[in-house]
Order: sequence, then structure tokens, then C-alpha cells
Amino acid sequence: MNIREILERNPIIPALKNEENIEEAIKSGSEIVFIIMSNLMNIKDIVSRLKSEGKIVFVHADMVEGLSSSNYGKEFLVNTIRPDGIITTKHNMVSFARKNNISVIQRYFILDSFSFKNTIAHIRENKPDAIEILPGLMPKIIKRICNLVNLPVITGGLIEDKEDVMNALKSGAEGVSTTKVEIWSM
Repeated sequence: MNIREILERNPIIPALKNEENIEEAIKSGSEIVFIIMSNLMNIKDIVSRLKSEGKIVFVHADMVEGLSSSNYGKEFLVNTIRPDGIITTKHNMVSFARKNNISVIQRYFILDSFSFKNTIAHIRENKPDAIEILPGLMPKIIKRICNLVNLPVITGGLIEDKEDVMNALKSGAEGVSTTKVEIWSM
């Protein structure tokens, strides 16, 4: 899977916090959907429904309520739920995904210069398929990261409107994830 090519076709990524907006995500022009909150009782059905509609599904592995971060939890997610990819903030989950040939987007929260420096070091060390930077309202930081790494950069968090999306993309981000349904079909 080439995340960069997919994002070139449509850079806006619906991010689902529950099953409530699944139909809107399906109707959106986005090929990729992020499931950023779920639980063991609904995750399989959400993934199956989205995949049956031709969507590429990434599950935020750290945010599946009831799923342990043990190797059994990771294996359950990959082998039973079978998403197309995972999103994680955890370095060991990136390694697990790489070893199991599943696409992985590593999520980073940039809060200050220390977290910026650590983010760059971790990206180079972990080598995820793409990264997601939060919050997505930092054009100068997004541009700096894009200049320092050769990976697809996605931004998310606090994206409220078309202006936020356009600013992120102008700064070099290749994708923007958002829970704002109004933005999904921009």
C-alpha cells in the first residue's frame, strides 16, 4: 500500500470516534478511514463494514478499549480484526507492525521543542510508513517536519474548517485527519 499515492487522490481522512458517522465516512471521497476510538465489542464490525465498502481502514491500536498492549492483544488486532493498517503512539507497536507486514502510522504530539526533537529522532529510528502530527494547526512545525523526514505526513487534531485543512496542506502535510463530518467531503 502506498499511503502517499492514496493521499494524493484525496488528502482528507475521516476519523471515526464511534459508529455514529460510519455512513458519512463511507460516502466521503476518502479512500482511507481512521478508527480512532472503539472497543472490543464493536471494532470487528466497524472494520468489516468499512472494508466491505472498499475503504482502507487504519485502527488506532492504543484506543481500542479492552484491548491489551500485550503481544496477544497485538496479534488479536492484526489477525482477527484484520485492519489494513494501524495507528499508534507506541514504539513497540511500530516494531510489531513492521515485523508483521502491516502498514503503520505513528502518531506524535508536538508540544514543545523537546517533543519536536524527540519526534524526529523516533521517526528516524522507528521508520513507520507515515506519521501523524498533532495538533494539526502548526504550519511552521509541519513544514519543518516535512523538510526533515521522507515520509507521508498527516496532521490532525483541532482541525475545524476548510482554512485549517488548506493551511496544513500548504505547509507540506499530505493528509489531514479529522472527526469533523462537514470536512470529509470537501
